[in-house]
Amino acid sequence: YMSRLGVNGSNCLSRNESDGGLSASSSGVSTALASVLIFTIVVDILGNVLVILSVYRNKKLRNAGNIFVVSLSVADLVVALYPYPLVLTAIFHNDWTMGDLHCQASGFIMGLSVIGSIFNITAIAINRYCYICHSLHYDRLYSLRNTCCYLGLTWLLTALATVPNFFVGSLQYDPRIYSCTFAQTVSSYYTISVVIIHFLIPLLVVSYCYMRIWVLVIQVKHRVKPEQRTKLKPSDVRNFLTMFMVFVLFAVCWAPLNLIGLAVAINPVKVAPNIPEWLFVTSYFMAYFNSCLNAIIYGLLNQNFRKEYKTILLALCVPRLLLMETSRCATEGLKSKPSPAATNNNVAEINV
Repeated sequence: YMSRLGVNGSNCLSRNESDGGLSASSSGVSTALASVLIFTIVVDILGNVLVILSVYRNKKLRNAGNIFVVSLSVADLVVALYPYPLVLTAIFHNDWTMGDLHCQASGFIMGLSVIGSIFNITAIAINRYCYICHSLHYDRLYSLRNTCCYLGLTWLLTALATVPNFFVGSLQYDPRIYSCTFAQTVSSYYTISVVIIHFLIPLLVVSYCYMRIWVLVIQVKHRVKPEQRTKLKPSDVRNFLTMFMVFVLFAVCWAPLNLIGLAVAINPVKVAPNIPEWLFVTSYFMAYFNSCLNAIIYGLLNQNFRKEYKTILLALCVPRLLLMETSRCATEGLKSKPSPAATNNNVAEINV
């Protein structure tokens, strides 16, 4: 969670306190940070809108698992629409000029986004685990009603995890990264609990789920348990690999800031002054960059998403084509709606 909310390792150092490392006020650094953020915003908006439209248009993509994929896209999309542009404005002005209300609001939305992302990634991992390792019970566990309840619970927990920042007073402007961020020095105990509950525990849950899936995939592939009823199609394995890559990239992008925040919280007096500014700033913008990666992964590894991406992008040049395609997909969806008997026989099929 030290992620999009940042890790103020040294009480929002002023821009004149650079120790010879990376100076966030320098023209070259500001240009680099602005370039990374502009690229992230553009790809984030375009990619995640494509994901949402793809699931809406393609009946093969409309399933319980992809409800959480859309939810994850929404979590990534909101930061590109509000907090990131404010950070970009601060970079251009070399200061925060939007007032305290926007500072608190942008910090809160960043918190919702990052916690929502890790909780949705956890929900996706649990969904894949139930689908592959407990396929006989999957349809009951992930009925439409239950899935909506799980989704609501995911965002309720996200909100409950973010609100305490207002009571602790931890959302402050950090000039090093031009953002209103989580100031971990406000409370070391709170910072440690944030890292453990909002980052480490979800990663352990996700790791457990994917480890069990990997073991089952290997067993099925090598026929270690030929008597077991689980049958995995190539598409199932590809879908699992897609979401596994989403998890790995999230962990890689967010781990540096979380580890820095944890180290600083454990011993702020000794550790905080020794963390190079360039390391903190680089880690922070690595975390920013993650919000645009998921849509790219879906396009690279998933055939259904890739096909929809191409159709939608081509249709941007001919708007009528998009409307005709959407109408055709909706009509086909009604004509090919499976009977209850067919649905019951389709016990373990998911297309992400």
